Amino acid sequence: MLKGCATAPAKTILLGEHFVVYGEPAIVTAIDRKAKVTAQESPGTSIHITSDLGCGTFEGADFKTSDSCRKVRRILEPIRISTQSVLDYLKLKRGLDVNVESVIPVGVGLGSSSAISVATVAAVGRLFDGRLSTSDIFSLALDAEKFVHGNPSGIDQQVSAFGGILLYRKGGTSTRLQCPVELPLVIGNTGESRTTGRLVESVRQRHERLPNIMNQLIKVAGGLVEEGAAALKKGDLQRFAELMDINHGLLVSAGVSTEALDRLAHAAKAAGALGAKLTGAGGGGCIVAMSEPGEQSKVAEGIKRAGGEPIIVEKADTGVQSWLEK
Repeated sequence: MLKGCATAPAKTILLGEHFVVYGEPAIVTAIDRKAKVTAQESPGTSIHITSDLGCGTFEGADFKTSDSCRKVRRILEPIRISTQSVLDYLKLKRGLDVNVESVIPVGVGLGSSSAISVATVAAVGRLFDGRLSTSDIFSLALDAEKFVHGNPSGIDQQVSAFGGILLYRKGGTSTRLQCPVELPLVIGNTGESRTTGRLVESVRQRHERLPNIMNQLIKVAGGLVEEGAAALKKGDLQRFAELMDINHGLLVSAGVSTEALDRLAHAAKAAGALGAKLTGAGGGGCIVAMSEPGEQSKVAEGIKRAGGEPIIVEKADTGVQSWLEK
């Protein structure tokens, strides 16, 4: 029996997170950590999901699991939504076994749920020869992210689907950025999980309390991203990294940084990074540091000494990929 298979990459936001919700651009790159999803047809109409985070079976509104984790349904629900979105799009009623394998850390701002959603849509679409375009995959994967994050900007799904470096605006408008040099990046994971939706809401509340101040921060962030795009096109990593430092300060002002994030950012700089900032929603999760070429290991060691988990990553030029297996 044929299996539909797909992989999709994780991401890190280099400039502009949170402010992208308010219409400003952001720069995001896919990175070489991937989720893989395999989908195989099964009898009936139930959707059975297995993953490292839990297993369970959905039959309409009913859910069954032998897993002891009470949160397993919420963990698996986005995968079910992604699967069902494709079946509805293709006007099919089928049973499926869906298996998820991922090496992307969960809940730390690297787009784990988005990569899984994108790969799930692509795998199910490939299984039924749905001829889904990359834009179709992006749009269908966004349904699951609305469940996870409430009001997602769409940036995670877009870069996971298309790969490379994107200059992104809310609504799915993006421009692919070409950089003539490699991006020497190091992720620093605090190990602290957080909920993106709650952090987006906290920024919204601060915006309501302090609209004049927050509007100025948002405007500065937008200009900073445009400067960053120009720097990347020239391969000016020093200038880009300086903008990362400034962006971190804006995110501190928006109220989404933490002591652990600040500590890892400072440790990365002390170890020789050109610039460092939190990446993703904040409130825990990860920082991303730009190093000198060939100096990532030194920056990684500095992050490790400061209590973080370093992850040396490379830009992934390829987004979602799918194929059939017997």
